Amino acid sequence: MNTDLLHRLLDVDPDTGPVELLHRARGVRHLPYLVLAALAREDVRMGEHARAELRRARDRSDRYARLAADLADATGVRPVRDLPLAGYYPADLPRPLGELTLVSPTEAALWQAVNRLVTDHPVETVEVTLVGERPRHTVVTLRWPAEDPLLDPWYQVRLGTAALTGDLETVPVRPYLAADDHVECLIALAEEGLGRAFHPGDVLDVAQLAGQPFEPVETAAVVAAYRLAPEAVALLDLAAEHVPLGSLAGVRTVLEAEVAPELQRRRNTARPLRPRRGTLLRRTVTRHEWDEAVLLPCGAAAVLLTPVADYLLTEEDARPTASERTAALAALHAWDAMAPGTPGPVRVDPSEPRHR
Repeated sequence: MNTDLLHRLLDVDPDTGPVELLHRARGVRHLPYLVLAALAREDVRMGEHARAELRRARDRSDRYARLAADLADATGVRPVRDLPLAGYYPADLPRPLGELTLVSPTEAALWQAVNRLVTDHPVETVEVTLVGERPRHTVVTLRWPAEDPLLDPWYQVRLGTAALTGDLETVPVRPYLAADDHVECLIALAEEGLGRAFHPGDVLDVAQLAGQPFEPVETAAVVAAYRLAPEAVALLDLAAEHVPLGSLAGVRTVLEAEVAPELQRRRNTARPLRPRRGTLLRRTVTRHEWDEAVLLPCGAAAVLLTPVADYLLTEEDARPTASERTAALAALHAWDAMAPGTPGPVRVDPSEPRHR
């Protein structure tokens, strides 16, 4: 990859120079750092501020990689999407990581990983979402400040018991990913198309995958089984406008026959899945002995007690009412009275978010 490709992807006239290229990249996820890396690779003159930004991006990616390796060894969670994709980029053109996404084999392993994160890092927010009922899947997102929180995005780690959550309506939750790493990365990229339009950064990811040995018929069958034929075709068509598809060209050809059946299936089987989002009620002393969350009925709502915090659950787009919050706090007090051995809360005020 060179700056010529970046100019084409971002529709920037090469004669305008690197400033306009970087300016245009600012609006696309992880592209600014790739532009800086490509410019440095071509010995374009840049000041200390630009070099420092690039250094911090590389340090951030390295830190995510170490964090993922440590959590994998300790709990069995493993990275999906961004970190595996970064492995296909050349060493002198590293793919920056905006977040670390991990999938856990069990809920117990998920909470073990969360416990390690809140113990070892200055985590300031822990967001919880439940998807589905039977089976129920848990998604936890943790965030803490970067070393320079004014200039750099916060660290963000997203853990889930399902690798792919679908579109919550027509594409179902799929807990596991494919066995081959490059096929897994293609599926994870296609999944992004369920929630947003594909962008130039996705094209660059496809360009790195194009040299891998995709077997067309087998890969297309796997993508179709994951209900992602329309998204994969759209992604590969976009990429083909800018980069050679290599072995992915054959995958695109075979996938053509899978698009219409998948779109028809979605029209016939739409079942809206309403995730429940957790609104923080209180932080707790970390419950190291807990390996699963506890769900307490609370009228029409529910309270979720986790190893790190307690939440009032509501439908994802709904804000809890004052009466629901009052009922939830009463349910917590009743729980505390019934379970005196459970570690008590450190804070009740959610405006003080940092874990201790």
